[in-house]
Amino acid sequence: MQPQGRRAVRFAYADPPYFGCGKIYSHLHAEARIWDKKQSHLDLVQRLIDEYPDGWALSCNPKDLSWYLPACPDDARVCAWVKPYHQIRPLVSVQYAWEPVIVCGGRKIKNRKPMIRDWTTAPATRQTGTPGAKPQSFNHWVLDLLGYQDGDIVDDLFPGSGGMEAALAQTRLL
Repeated sequence: MQPQGRRAVRFAYADPPYFGCGKIYSHLHAEARIWDKKQSHLDLVQRLIDEYPDGWALSCNPKDLSWYLPACPDDARVCAWVKPYHQIRPLVSVQYAWEPVIVCGGRKIKNRKPMIRDWTTAPATRQTGTPGAKPQSFNHWVLDLLGYQDGDIVDDLFPGSGGMEAALAQTRLL
C-alpha cells in the first residue's frame, strides 16, 4: 500500500552477462551469446533510458566503462561493489576486485538516515548455481541507491538467481 501523498515509481535493475562472457551463460539461456556484442549492451542502456525515467541501475565489468558511459545520461553515476575476496587471475597484474554499478535517476531523499554510500563491500557469492549472482547485501544496496520504498516497482531485467526478487520480498517486510 502506498503512503498518502507519495507516488509509486518504477525502477529497473540490469545485470546482463558481461561483455564477452555469453558462453558462460549459454547453458542457461539460448540467447546468451548476444551479450558478446557491444551493441546489445548499448541497446540495453537505451532501453533503460527510454523505459525507466524514474531510475535504473546496471552492473558491468570495470574494463567496459569506457564505452558504457558515453551512452549514459550526464547525470549517471558510477558506484562500486568492492569484493574483499575475489578470484585471483595469475595472468593479470592488477586484479579485478570491484564491479561498477551505473546508477541513473532514483528517488531523492533529503536528510536520509542512514545515509547511503556510493560503494559497498561484500564477498562475491560462490556456487549459487547462477554465474555472477550477487549477494543479498548487494541487492539491498542497489535498492537503497535507487531510493526504493515499499510500493515501488523494480523490474529485474536479468533475474537469473532470483536474488533481487528475494531482496524485494525482505524489504517489504521492514
